[in-house]
Amino acid sequence: MTMKPTNTFLIALSLAVALGAQAANEAKPAPKAEGKARKEQPFTPGGKWRAHDMKRPLPRVVDPGDADAHMMPSPPPSDAIILFDGKDLSKWFRTPRKDDPDKSDAPKWKIENGCMEIVPRSGSLTTKEKFGSCQLHVEWATPAEVKGDGQGRGNSGFFIVGHPEIQVLDSCGNKTYADGSAAALYGQYPPLVNVSRKPGEWQTYNVIYEAPRLEGDKVVKPAYYTVIHNGVLVHNHVEVPGNAVECPISLQDHLNPVRYRNIWLRPLKGYDEP
Repeated sequence: MTMKPTNTFLIALSLAVALGAQAANEAKPAPKAEGKARKEQPFTPGGKWRAHDMKRPLPRVVDPGDADAHMMPSPPPSDAIILFDGKDLSKWFRTPRKDDPDKSDAPKWKIENGCMEIVPRSGSLTTKEKFGSCQLHVEWATPAEVKGDGQGRGNSGFFIVGHPEIQVLDSCGNKTYADGSAAALYGQYPPLVNVSRKPGEWQTYNVIYEAPRLEGDKVVKPAYYTVIHNGVLVHNHVEVPGNAVECPISLQDHLNPVRYRNIWLRPLKGYDEP
């Protein structure tokens, strides 16, 4: 004799099925988030824009003029300290990359035709000597053959170590975030205007670095940069972070074969100092 299931039995069966399904769902791993959340960047000075904000207006393009003068190195003044004269790297040491098994400090950049060229992945270069307030001069050129875009195109950097990087980049028709373009104080300020020359052409930075003044560990007068790119003022006595007073100069290996030449500086003294 076949027994008909009672209402109580059917209710119990439905409840068991529902509980089983719930347990199975709880045992499943949570779905993975689609992509890693990008870390929010800090605000740049002034508090309006975050660092590397692609919505920040790009500097307007200005022709620096004097199209032929940049082809030859600018002779240094008689009181300049020569950091690179096109012959050797005796005033520099190498900082190896973390993935480089060779930890020696001997520079590996190529010297050719009076300039030094970055050998990608060979490490950055830093001066053996440190300097206080000074006038700095450096000439540089990104590769004539354009490869990559944005930050991957002719990227290097010019550092007064302990203070913001002055960006080296091919910014001729190359869109990137404003505070990462050529002559930007990286992650701080874009240049006032974009006076970049064409890829492969020589460009010039003249930088006035005013060292901070300290009383003990307290900064009583901040550091300042004034930067002239290809003869055009792009940063005018801008306060910059950092409490380093005497600093080495550094050139960054950012995996692109950027060239440098004619690097010199003049220590700055007061009006009545001998």
